[in-house]
Amino acid sequence: MLSKHLITLLLGLIIWSGAMAQGPSARRIQERLPEGTRVYGNIPYHGDSLDKHLLDLYLPADTQGPYPLVVLIHGGGWISNDKYADMGYMPQTIADLLNQGLAIASIDYRFATEAVFPGILQDCNMAVSFLYDQADTYGLDVAHIALMGFSAGGHLAALMGTSQNNQVEAFYVAGSYRPFAYRAVVDYYGPTDLVLLPGNEDPNSPEAILIGAQPLLRPDLARAASPITYLDPDDPPFLIFHGEADKIVSNKQSKLLSAWLEVHGVEHTLTIVPDAPHFGPMYDVEAIRAQVMAFLGQYLR
Repeated sequence: MLSKHLITLLLGLIIWSGAMAQGPSARRIQERLPEGTRVYGNIPYHGDSLDKHLLDLYLPADTQGPYPLVVLIHGGGWISNDKYADMGYMPQTIADLLNQGLAIASIDYRFATEAVFPGILQDCNMAVSFLYDQADTYGLDVAHIALMGFSAGGHLAALMGTSQNNQVEAFYVAGSYRPFAYRAVVDYYGPTDLVLLPGNEDPNSPEAILIGAQPLLRPDLARAASPITYLDPDDPPFLIFHGEADKIVSNKQSKLLSAWLEVHGVEHTLTIVPDAPHFGPMYDVEAIRAQVMAFLGQYLR
């Protein structure tokens, strides 16, 4: 039988998909981009032909590089969705990033059902290493790279941001680590401590699928896959958003991340969005966009 937590997550994902019945698709996303945006679609980043090893790159119109880069990492409980999913309900945020002269790379990665942790993270890191290596080709500024993730993508973005300076060998395909520092992380409602998630004893929960075991039975694996494990004073600044009414990932996860960032003296801001659920257009409103643009304007310039 499906666990209560997994049922809640699946219902959330079904609602998520229904909310984006008009898309998202590559065509739908591109229709909403600022006029003149240059699009490089379905770029293979891993030297193979897997659909999940593709990324899309969006460059601002009528400007010259090198461009600061924002890497988007989609959500979906580590087991669903694609590189268009969160872009579908964040069109104004995407447009603002491009209008501010920032490049965007939206990446796909293998699901945890195929790439149990750390395989799923290796994919994300490989995508960024590819972009680093191809910076001259696309006019990217490798000294100014930020991460932006949503839900499970928020978890992956936070994990990448906190672990980059630790150079954890298992998190990278052999020979693919690149020596740079992320300048900022924008984390929308991402899990940060897997052992505290409600499915921590359920072998069928997304968090158990992610690490290949129930987090409470393998706290070592849960710890290795939790962003708070790698926090130190040299980590990049964080901007964190979480819904007050989030029923899928408790906002206590982001409050915990904020507390640990405070302990380590890392610059950060946590905003609990009033009445907001786990995802949706309420995160694309002007007040939140203004925070995002100010934050990235401060750390990507």
